[in-house]
Amino acid sequence: MLADATPRGADGAPGLGWLVLHPVRGQHAFEACVEQLGTAIRLGVFPRGSALPTERDLAARLGVSRATLREAIAALRAAGMVETKRGRGGGTVVTMAPTLPRRVGAQQRQARRQAWLDTLDFRRIVEPGAAHLAATRDLTPAQRDRLETAHAAVLEATEPSTHRQADSRFHLTIATLAGSDLVLEAVTSVQAGVHEMLTAIPVLGTNIDHSDRQHARIVRAVLDGDASRARRAMEEHCDDTAALLRGLLD
Repeated sequence: MLADATPRGADGAPGLGWLVLHPVRGQHAFEACVEQLGTAIRLGVFPRGSALPTERDLAARLGVSRATLREAIAALRAAGMVETKRGRGGGTVVTMAPTLPRRVGAQQRQARRQAWLDTLDFRRIVEPGAAHLAATRDLTPAQRDRLETAHAAVLEATEPSTHRQADSRFHLTIATLAGSDLVLEAVTSVQAGVHEMLTAIPVLGTNIDHSDRQHARIVRAVLDGDASRARRAMEEHCDDTAALLRGLLD
């Protein structure tokens, strides 16, 4: 029944936004909905100007009542992340602009440092594994095209804020190709942490160029079905990003 409500792209496959969301667990459904939707918006899974799925579809996907979902969307509205129009042709649209790099005080960085370092360690395990798994899958032409499209979007992004979101979508796209809901959930969590760290440091053209070249090697390995090469390429990418962040966030 849930599959019938799944919003699909032009290729007939579920959209990235749909795949990143998952049924909430525990008793705090309202807070969990806000967390999932807010994270998806910040990472650009739902870019500015895009419409969220319908209330019915979102409630089904998240496994909550429509009343709880409405409360969560109301919280996002209060935070300036979305706006909702009622009536025919209405819906909820993302209004939050992509996050620009910002200065973070030394005291604030120090308070977050241990959590950030833990995120980098976790990423070193999770994302290379996701790339390895993706390379072992028998990818359809549509899946291969989605990966290449996500990579192209990173290369074409001209503004630091849009590049940051495109980069997140690229990594999440690889995670969807791994074919594991748990892996995708872990990568989404990791990307939320990495996003926070990267928006706390200056935008460096040299780093972006280096990252783009690493992305290209990851894409090639996944599309070639070379799991070992895909893992090594992603490990290198994670290690270099971690080194940069450790240096600039100390």
